[in-house]
Amino acid sequence: MDRFWSCRFFFALSLFLHSQISSSDKAPNYSFMRDATGTPATSYYDYIIIGGGTAGCPLAATLSQNASVLLLERGGAPYNNPNITRLSAFGAALSDLSEASPSQRFISEDGVINARARVLGGGSALNAGFYTRAGTKYVRNMGWDGRLANESYRWVEAKVAFQPPMGRWQTALRDGLLEVGIVPNNGFTYDHINGTKFGGTIFDQNGHRHTAADLLEYANAEGITVLLHATVHRILFRTRGTTKPIANGVVYRDRTGQPHRAYLKEGSFNEIIVSAGTLGSPQLLMLSGVGPSAQLQAQNITVVMDQPHVGQGMHDNPMNAVFIPSPVPVEVSLIEVVGITGEGTYIEAAGGENFGGGGGSGSSARDYYAMFSPKATLLESNSMKLSSAQPFQGGFILEKVMGPLSTGHMELRNRNPNDNPVVTFNYFQHPDDLKRCVRGIQTIERVVQSKAFERYKYADMSFEYLLNLTASTPVNLRPPRSGPGASLPPSAEEFCQHTVTTIWHYHGGCVVGRVVNGDYKVIGIDRLRVIDMSTVGYCPGTNPQATVMMLGRYMGVKIMRERLANK
Repeated sequence: MDRFWSCRFFFALSLFLHSQISSSDKAPNYSFMRDATGTPATSYYDYIIIGGGTAGCPLAATLSQNASVLLLERGGAPYNNPNITRLSAFGAALSDLSEASPSQRFISEDGVINARARVLGGGSALNAGFYTRAGTKYVRNMGWDGRLANESYRWVEAKVAFQPPMGRWQTALRDGLLEVGIVPNNGFTYDHINGTKFGGTIFDQNGHRHTAADLLEYANAEGITVLLHATVHRILFRTRGTTKPIANGVVYRDRTGQPHRAYLKEGSFNEIIVSAGTLGSPQLLMLSGVGPSAQLQAQNITVVMDQPHVGQGMHDNPMNAVFIPSPVPVEVSLIEVVGITGEGTYIEAAGGENFGGGGGSGSSARDYYAMFSPKATLLESNSMKLSSAQPFQGGFILEKVMGPLSTGHMELRNRNPNDNPVVTFNYFQHPDDLKRCVRGIQTIERVVQSKAFERYKYADMSFEYLLNLTASTPVNLRPPRSGPGASLPPSAEEFCQHTVTTIWHYHGGCVVGRVVNGDYKVIGIDRLRVIDMSTVGYCPGTNPQATVMMLGRYMGVKIMRERLANK
């Protein structure tokens, strides 16, 4: 029986989100969007935004209402790519390792496989779609104006947020969470509130993904230029005759390698805004000469400003999932229900029906498993050749550690902006993170054993068996369990350490108060801001994408108000 379920667990990793759902791949007609190849060698704008991701798109759309904006995106468009647009294909883009992939894999020094976006829309084009706001306390602690934040959330939600249909699997999770005391029942809401809730999604009723790129529908077509496959190599500064460096342009290359320069027009309120993401923003600052001087000099980069905090304060929220084989079919769903425990963890679930049941989804075990590990060749063994007469079904219940408190750092690998920097997150370095993970696993155990969830659990499968089943899957490159107890079910602490993966919510590297001030201006440099997840030291809510899109709109409004007030 162990071999039977272990084989099917591997197979489930590939197929649980790949059953067929109808969708519409209709793309917006953006007259202002084009490939960077063939664009002028030199151009001038009021604002140059580097990175067309979750923050950059709403920021550019907002600023274009009253100024000229250049948005530079190193990847392509998310439209007409079913691996991005369809809920049923979730994971396919993340497992695509080609140079044309919208996802760029990196492996942290901790041995955890991760990914960064390389596509217009950023992480919202790759993620599981959960949409939820940050809590009111988080908004206050960040120093944001609550009214403008709420207005900005609503601006985002009008384009990309939906209420998903909640099936029996998600309902069972909700009822199980309530049964074990994750209360109250907060129903459907975008708000971050302790208890159990049914959250939003960026997938519409047809299973079609709506990304931050859709927020460009708000843009003034006469005031914006969006260039795709435009990789920024460095920011240019004016340093002569000034008390501090002034950002005044960028150098970017198109897909053929041809260099181009874009400069700011004359005007004291014109700015360069870096929204290249948690890895891309600190990496680009360093490549441009802003960062720890010793590290820059080691790469033969001219130091514009010694800023030791660039690349520091990196965090990634640990995620651990438990696989639950089910005796009955499980509907396809991504993250819809969340238990906000109040104990430092969030409990969520995803599921899919009839894994390996011969449904002809066209996906392979490698496709999904490659999201986590290059050891995917293990899945080619004869043990993985499942019979269509033996359908498999089930789902995953996962916990995410809030915060987290463990801190890492980033360093340049070389001077090529297309290459990943060296990143260390130090998962569970802080003992409280490990304690939170253990409490999360204990909560999952209670949910699995609840009356509400009994329909989806085999009576003869203990929770220890489920942990051992899950732990037998090499989802990361950390050292495997060894020693006399390696064949025994892992303790909760061992399970957390050995099965840790990412939920792609990594952040930090240009943190507010260290690298940028409260207005996201780079400290010590004029006309340069950073606006994205690299600026936060603590992950907002259960999923950050809503807040990052909100922040792009929020700061766009603030910047434009300041500009108009000083005309």
